[in-house]
Amino acid sequence: MEDQIKKNSKTVLVTGGLGFIGGHFIDLLLENGFAVVNVDKITYASNPKLNDVFSGNYPEKYRFIKKDINDLEELPYADYIVHFAAESHVDNSIIDGMVFTRSNVFGTQNLLNLLAKTRGKNLMHEWPMNQPEFIHISTDEVFGDIETGFFKEDDRHNPSNPYAASKSAAEMLVVAYGRTYGIPYKITRSTNNYGPRQHPEKLVPHCITRGISGNKIRIHGAGNQKRNWIHVEDNCRAIFKVMLEGRPGEIYNISSPEEYSVNDIARMVLEKLGNRADTATVDHVQDRSGQDVRYALDSAKIKEKLGWSARSTFQDSVGDIIEYYKQNHGNPHNGPHEGNIVL
Repeated sequence: MEDQIKKNSKTVLVTGGLGFIGGHFIDLLLENGFAVVNVDKITYASNPKLNDVFSGNYPEKYRFIKKDINDLEELPYADYIVHFAAESHVDNSIIDGMVFTRSNVFGTQNLLNLLAKTRGKNLMHEWPMNQPEFIHISTDEVFGDIETGFFKEDDRHNPSNPYAASKSAAEMLVVAYGRTYGIPYKITRSTNNYGPRQHPEKLVPHCITRGISGNKIRIHGAGNQKRNWIHVEDNCRAIFKVMLEGRPGEIYNISSPEEYSVNDIARMVLEKLGNRADTATVDHVQDRSGQDVRYALDSAKIKEKLGWSARSTFQDSVGDIIEYYKQNHGNPHNGPHEGNIVL
């Protein structure tokens, strides 16, 4: 299989490809003729059924490796490495931050160490390819919150929780390994994603699945915290652009013009379901420790340099997303989630 993949097309090694954004990115890669090697350890937030879809539709283009990135001892052949694999539930990071350090920091460093060794083999003509580019998927949370204005790519990191700190540390490692070992890297940071196949611990599917089942939507605190929102397919198009056209050593913010509070999202979902956002449908629970008031990114760079812009709006998309969860309501991966939501 690996020899076939090498021969037929360029290959992308994706980590965390059974997750929400990673899975949609693999959709895009396969649709555009790329071969994919997907490394995923399969966690509670993974969607293993995607393996059947990918391998069924693209049997000669898709290969799956069930592995924790910390346990990888060598890298499969690839022209690009796109690194999604990460723990991302902020509440869980507050309960046990070491899990996030192991996955998001140590896991990233293991990939970089393997790439550094690969570079040595490449210089000795023992590696049958050019140095693979490393595209690191990060988050707006590395900056912390901002009351007004927008964060640019080179603004200072100020993470507010262990998850955000682990992603900030991972970014620093990517930059350091790029400088020390000459690894060609690119970093993307996106705002809050939404779309089909998202785990119900996240806000939008939490609102949808609980609204469908008649359970109260749980919102941290007053619900006035604001976020930038982007459809997962828009984000994946941006990452795809960065992979192919972005400059090595550069960071790209990815965001849309849409800014809504948590209350706004709950209200729009409930209205689409024919309900009102009131005490009968929404339960305001204790706020998260270290809650960020507002996230917002300036994405002028990727628009100007790479010609990307968001196409979808939440209002236009939410109806289709609701229909997806209605059709998949019995699926444990996509069904109701009893815990609190995370942004």
